[in-house]
Amino acid sequence: MDLAYFWYEGARAMLTPARVGADMVRHSLSNPANPMAYSPYARSMSAGCEMFERVTRRYGKPSFGITETRIDGRSVPVRERIVWERPFCRVIAFDRGFLQARAEEQSKLLIVAPMSGHYATLLRGTVEAMLPNHQVFITDWTDARMVPLIEGRFDLDTYIDYLKDMFRDLGPDLNVMAVCQPAVPVAAAVAVMEAEASPFVPVSMTLMGGPIDTRRSPTAVNCLAQERGQNWFERNCITFVPPLYPGAWRQVYPGFLQLSGFMAMNLDRHVSAHAEMFDHLVTGDGDSAEKHREFYDEYLAVMDLTAEFYLQTVKAVFVDHALPRGEMRHHGVPVDLGAIRRCGILAVEGENDDISGVGQTQAALDLTPNLSPSRKAYHLQSSVGHYGVFNGSRFRTVIAPRISAFIREMARQPAEAQPHLRRVV
Repeated sequence: MDLAYFWYEGARAMLTPARVGADMVRHSLSNPANPMAYSPYARSMSAGCEMFERVTRRYGKPSFGITETRIDGRSVPVRERIVWERPFCRVIAFDRGFLQARAEEQSKLLIVAPMSGHYATLLRGTVEAMLPNHQVFITDWTDARMVPLIEGRFDLDTYIDYLKDMFRDLGPDLNVMAVCQPAVPVAAAVAVMEAEASPFVPVSMTLMGGPIDTRRSPTAVNCLAQERGQNWFERNCITFVPPLYPGAWRQVYPGFLQLSGFMAMNLDRHVSAHAEMFDHLVTGDGDSAEKHREFYDEYLAVMDLTAEFYLQTVKAVFVDHALPRGEMRHHGVPVDLGAIRRCGILAVEGENDDISGVGQTQAALDLTPNLSPSRKAYHLQSSVGHYGVFNGSRFRTVIAPRISAFIREMARQPAEAQPHLRRVV
């Protein structure tokens, strides 16, 4: 696998002239000034050229594009601001116009986006749903191929260190939402800070469709990792970044391999979706074609992960089940969820989740015996899959209000006394 990235880049380079040519033909055949543009043949050719250009393109990192939110029926402008930054991650704050002047009245919510192939913009809908009621921050993980080797390694210990620093710098009175993959490192970071008696322990953490204990209701993804083991993934999934990028020669699990895995899980659906888009383009159904473009512009934009982080996550979370077994360590120090006594926990799961099965996230409530039952809650959302846990209509109308209510309740409940600390906005 060492040269897989080089072969991939070579193939992309060879296809570039054909892709550019197809795009030129598409523009020519769809130009209203071209008399042929209105013929069935031209529409079919134009549609075919667009499909070819899209399937051979490398999709860049999307933008959040959130410019406003509605609060009490009023449109409020939103502005992005970087408030924390390290080589492998930055934290974006979404400032909400006049509400920033009284931000101290709004609970702070840090959304920890998955570091599992897609960019944080996949949670655009999550951010939009939480903005009216919270001062929202989100982790914006950096594509590993863009980080020079001089910046060092990024492994699971580093991930937890980053989270601890974020909690400290954005706190106190911070609430955390971990979407899918980050559930384990977020829970570990909170446990470590509780054991250290840190005054910056978050008020609450919401764990959404996360693999806390993958022995419960194992899915096909969980079983694959368990069957293959870390060594198989190291042999077949790890390669070097080519010299074209700032992170040249860094070992990574490349985005294009991750994407092939995502697509293979639901190949029939993706083939059907592209066939339908071709039909929409031929028939002139621009709205349906644009919805397809918007979805796949996001879905096909992927990032590389450092090899050390990916392999350690496979081993610790999916093979060894280190956290629920009490065997996880952070820089050699045991991670004990029993140390959690202050941070409230809400576990959210989807009834039809085929990535993190029902019960895997709920396990966090069972593994924290020293946390008061009044600071624990569970929500199982019916009729949603993995994506529906953090996005879509049921998230907006049911899950998001449930999370906000839990955050308000945790703020009202007195936790262990802490020293007075300066608020960070």
